[in-house]
Amino acid sequence: MQALLWKTFKLLLMSLGALLLLAVLLFVGANLWVLAQTHGRIEHELPLCGPERVGIVFGTSHWTRSGVRNPHFDARINAASRLMRLSRVEHLLLSGDNRTRQYNEPITMWRDLRAQYVRDEDMTLDYAGFSTFDTLARARDVFGVDRVLLVTQSWHLPRALFIADALGLEAYGCSAPSRPVAGLWRLQAREWMARAATVGDLYVWGREPYFLGPLEPLQIAPPAWRQLLDLEPEAEELP
Repeated sequence: MQALLWKTFKLLLMSLGALLLLAVLLFVGANLWVLAQTHGRIEHELPLCGPERVGIVFGTSHWTRSGVRNPHFDARINAASRLMRLSRVEHLLLSGDNRTRQYNEPITMWRDLRAQYVRDEDMTLDYAGFSTFDTLARARDVFGVDRVLLVTQSWHLPRALFIADALGLEAYGCSAPSRPVAGLWRLQAREWMARAATVGDLYVWGREPYFLGPLEPLQIAPPAWRQLLDLEPEAEELP
């Protein structure tokens, strides 16, 4: 009897070990797949990003849990405003979470970008960007985007680009320069988990966006310098 119990216990341990090994292999394999598919389309120097007509800025909280400004939020805003000044993008799609009246990522991004002299007509707010997947699905299906520059941190870009590929978007990544911050390893570890979950969402469970809506194509205004040229009177010919 004891021999049978021991044999059953060993078989159970071996089965659990095999399942654990399989899970680890799938986890690592999913991350390597995402990284391999996207690393060649990530630019780390802002002046070399683009040029593209549309840039997506992904929302995040502008405050940390400790009550200080979120450096990742500031980095995305600073990168987006600089891309506009350098004419590397023509229009910004600001996509983020707006589940409650007190928490509104797109409005906060819009206000901060206005403070950095980005024109209102150069920004569109997406209030239903509840996740990276939702932001990109809505960019395609609601705002009519088919080619885009993604503006976020370097650790977030591989997953965002991988999702864009699965949705049929032609996307490139622009890494928002960020200063070293404490606890970054937690975000990076969470991102490894999120990449593996994304592969499952896209190719196993068939994830759908939380909310879409009617088509609202982006209205891209001409650059300010072009508008000034259009206002200048035509030069008269000399007799």
